[in-house]
Amino acid sequence: MTDTATLIEVGPRDGFQPEAKFIPTDLKLEIIEGLADAGLKRIQATSFVHPKYVPQMADAEEVCARLDRGKGVTYTGLALNGKGVERAAAAGVTHIELSMSASDTHQRKNARRSRTESIAAYRDMFALARDKGLSVRSGVMCCFGCVDEGHVPPRQVLEIAELYAELGADEITISDSTGMGHPKQVKALLGDLRKAVGDIPMVMHLHDTHGRGLANVVASVEAGVTAFDTALGGMGGCPFIEGATGNIPTEDTAELLHGLGLETGVDLHRVAPLSVRMEEFLGKPLSGKLYRLLVAGNADTGLRAAS
Repeated sequence: MTDTATLIEVGPRDGFQPEAKFIPTDLKLEIIEGLADAGLKRIQATSFVHPKYVPQMADAEEVCARLDRGKGVTYTGLALNGKGVERAAAAGVTHIELSMSASDTHQRKNARRSRTESIAAYRDMFALARDKGLSVRSGVMCCFGCVDEGHVPPRQVLEIAELYAELGADEITISDSTGMGHPKQVKALLGDLRKAVGDIPMVMHLHDTHGRGLANVVASVEAGVTAFDTALGGMGGCPFIEGATGNIPTEDTAELLHGLGLETGVDLHRVAPLSVRMEEFLGKPLSGKLYRLLVAGNADTGLRAAS
């Protein structure tokens, strides 16, 4: 096991996307800049999707145009089709996430295509991204269950991951989009995936819908995966999954990893005020546990400012 872990901040994309109240571009950039200042070196800044379906991402090009690229941060985007890839490349994005769902029903809701149709389209998207010189992170959604279909057979996850390995993905993201996964499932699937895709780096994208997000972080670490998508304050949730709730919180995940002896380079005390800022703007509490304690000064004094 390494003595470091990587947190990839997805709040500005996955965290913001389900919010009905439009978050002004200036505020999005304020949060992104604050996250960079807090030590997050990889930030998913936006997604290039149709604003009819995800209105919150209608300002994707403006966000990208105004990013401060002098802080040593890798800013990434997400696309679901070829047009999104074209937009991302034109906006100056160099790292793109392209995803498919292991659930046919969710894939139809998310991308308006069946899984079979999506595999052919994915090959074209991947080739286009490579032609544009983009680094590609390939994601598998609904790996541990689907609210519509229930159990998702691991074979369906492995088939997609094997396709990504065949194409030459730079990373593979394993997503518990519905938060239905258990630690035992997580460890078993990661073991099977490692055999299937070799040494391609893997990233865990965990949601806390069933309250098992951080338990699944521990299970992932025990299985040898130490890269995680997180969102400030636990924001987020897929707008096409009924009852979906937020990502594992950046603050809570970093504190847990620090306790496991893994360094993240993230300053929890600088992330937490950003979560409070979003709580105040949205007029509702976020799902994270730690951010309010950090801001109030009531958190465990053993927490390190940056680890």
